[in-house]
Amino acid sequence: MLTLPNCPSCNSEYTYEDRGLFICSLCAHEWNPEIVEEIVPEQIEDAHGTPLVDGDSVIVIKDLKVRGSSSSVKKGIKVKNIKLIHDPSDGHDIDCRIDGFGQMKLKSEFVKKA
Repeated sequence: MLTLPNCPSCNSEYTYEDRGLFICSLCAHEWNPEIVEEIVPEQIEDAHGTPLVDGDSVIVIKDLKVRGSSSSVKKGIKVKNIKLIHDPSDGHDIDCRIDGFGQMKLKSEFVKKA
């Protein structure tokens, strides 16, 4: 059985080969297996355009409803030690832990760097 490489863009294991190219079924990235290229993920910025990095602290700038819960993350909550993720499937690009809610994913458009 042929083992196909993970997608260099999103690291998905769901890739397939078509006419000499590898294609990711998750993010639709196409690449030639003979050409080795390093993909640099785009920089993630907060709502004001300030670049974010792993370990930053951010402040939520808008009340956010939490799926599966009757409560919401309130505007002004400070979230410490964020981890940036590059997951184009759902649009969330911050992984963090919020007191009272636990592990969550946030969109960078709803936070500002603290």
